Order: sequence, then C-alpha cells, then structure tokens
Amino acid sequence: MEALLIAIVKGLVGKPEDVSVTVDEKNEEGITVYHLHVAEEDMGRVIGKQGRIAKAIRTVMRAAAARQDEKVQVEIE
Repeated sequence: MEALLIAIVKGLVGKPEDVSVTVDEKNEEGITVYHLHVAEEDMGRVIGKQGRIAKAIRTVMRAAAARQDEKVQVEIE
C-alpha cells in the first residue's frame, strides 16, 4: 500500500525525491493511517483545485485497501 501511494504521488510532483510516507499502526477502529510528506512547493499539485487530486488519491488508496480487507486513511502533510 505504501509503494502504491508513493508511485501515485511521485508522478504528480516536481521533486519526487522529497516524497516520503510514514505509516501508523492500526488504531482501535482498524484503520491504518498513511502520512504523506511532500516538498512545500509541491503541496498544491498534490491537493489540486478544491482538493480534487487529494480526494482521488484517497479514493484509489481506499479501493486498493478494500481488496485486501483493510481500511486506510491518507493524511497529506
């Protein structure tokens, strides 16, 4: 799942070497939280107009997680 998130985001940003992901353990609700870190100047590219790209990234991640019977949440930082 982490590799999927990195692959998606590296295609969007101008500085792919600054993309990193930290993963939290599952919380009490069984949700794994992925914290996405990008360069400050790439933040707008990852979020998109009115958050459309961020929503699309979260949707793809949830769909991939559902295929593995997992629950995920993506936080963009």
